Amino acid sequence: MEELFNFLNQNSGTLLVIFSAIVALSTVIYALLTFALVRETSKMRIAQTEPCVDITYKPRDEWLKLIDIAIKNIGLGPAYDIKFDVIPLTKDKITVELIKELKEKHFFSSGLNYLSPGQEISTFFTSTNTEFKGKMASRILIKISYKNSIDKNYLNEYMINLSELEGIIKIGQPPPLYKIAKDIEVIKDEIKHLTSGFKRLNTDIYTSEDRQKRETERKTYLEKNKIKEE
Repeated sequence: MEELFNFLNQNSGTLLVIFSAIVALSTVIYALLTFALVRETSKMRIAQTEPCVDITYKPRDEWLKLIDIAIKNIGLGPAYDIKFDVIPLTKDKITVELIKELKEKHFFSSGLNYLSPGQEISTFFTSTNTEFKGKMASRILIKISYKNSIDKNYLNEYMINLSELEGIIKIGQPPPLYKIAKDIEVIKDEIKHLTSGFKRLNTDIYTSEDRQKRETERKTYLEKNKIKEE
């Protein structure tokens, strides 16, 4: 033990330098870790308040050849001053007609003032029942610019490529709302026929004499077959 104390006394200066170096290195590492944590936390907070304006196109449930287009804010923050720039990537008549169909929706030309988180605007786009091959071959680029609540600018680009929908099929029953709507149409037509006199209701009218006759026949049947009423 005495030898250990002598060693420490003789090398105290060296040991102090080594210890100071270790403390300094630990402090630097701690500072770097703290900086990284603060930076990551800041990124997460920004991500939780950022908007993200998205464009999707999809066939309708009731008929696959009818295509809707939807603009939705899929981010967690509100989007402001949303502008659309529609650019043809294919130079043909069908592409020009598709862009015309898009711009007939007023917001594609004038833009949108605001989209809250999760808010969606959906509208009919086109039908592939006509000019199918041309529409499948067309390509359209849509650039969307917008801002967040502190005026930070964003720019997203999306390509409209309807050929991605080729081969999509649906099986089974149509959506319940569509089926209900069709059934209501049938009911409406039936009521119209009745009120107009085109059809008449088939009705069975029972008088008190008819009911008495049926009751007598029932009792006779029971007595004949030796069945007692409870």
